[in-house]
Amino acid sequence: QVQLVESGGGLVRPGDSLTLSCAVSGITLDYYHIGWFRQAPGKKREGLSSLGTSDNSQYYADFVKGRFFISRDNAKNTVYLHLNSLKSEDSAVYFCGLNSRWGRSWPLRPFEATEYENWGQGTQVTVSS
Repeated sequence: QVQLVESGGGLVRPGDSLTLSCAVSGITLDYYHIGWFRQAPGKKREGLSSLGTSDNSQYYADFVKGRFFISRDNAKNTVYLHLNSLKSEDSAVYFCGLNSRWGRSWPLRPFEATEYENWGQGTQVTVSS
């Protein structure tokens, strides 16, 4: 019954910004972790950011620090990923995943895709001139 739906992707130009949404239904985001990942054609799924909903703890991959930001709206049961200063190499399908096991503990590997048991369908981000 848990469902994650990503939205907000689209075609943008280099330097533009986007905000992606991950709407979660079937549960209330109280003691979970939501991770944002992306996957370009022919490449593995790479972790970008993760948020612990119990305490709003946030984790960022080194290569997106200062450029991508994660946030949440408790009333909407939604987690966002804010993409800034987009580059062509950011083009990918962006996914959100749910981890229900870490709870209030610190995740050892927040960017391991196998740690997340539920995924959305993804939203396409294309950065092109």
